[in-house]
Amino acid sequence: MSMNTPVANQCPERHQKNVPPAVPRMIDVRALLGEDQLVMIEHGECRYVLRMTRNNKLILTK
Repeated sequence: MSMNTPVANQCPERHQKNVPPAVPRMIDVRALLGEDQLVMIEHGECRYVLRMTRNNKLILTK
């Protein structure tokens, strides 16, 4: 690709108004937690804890 190519031509699908945004995948929290109140999630070399509080709020901590 030439260095003189306009940015809009490098990724035309991202710059067209008629392309709908990607819809994120939806996962019910019970699919992650089951009957537990917390679950550990690995992301690369890091581990996170996803926890549901007594007020049904979610907290993600490293």
